[in-house]
Amino acid sequence: MPFINVKLIEGVFSASQKQQLATQLTDAMVSVEGEHLRPVTTVVIEEVKSGDWAIGGNPLSTEDVLAMAARREAA
Repeated sequence: MPFINVKLIEGVFSASQKQQLATQLTDAMVSVEGEHLRPVTTVVIEEVKSGDWAIGGNPLSTEDVLAMAARREAA
């Protein structure tokens, strides 16, 4: 039984984006091992509280992630 655990900072992804992640991650597992795994593949998406995620010792907030995404889109 494949178990896929995804952790995201809260408030960055919409409900439809999280559903899309779950669907596409399941599809990826099925593409490797076969359709028989679809009904037993579990995807859990956990949201980490803004500021409780750190990179290089620096807390990362929802606003930080959204700002990074906006800069990426502007480029």
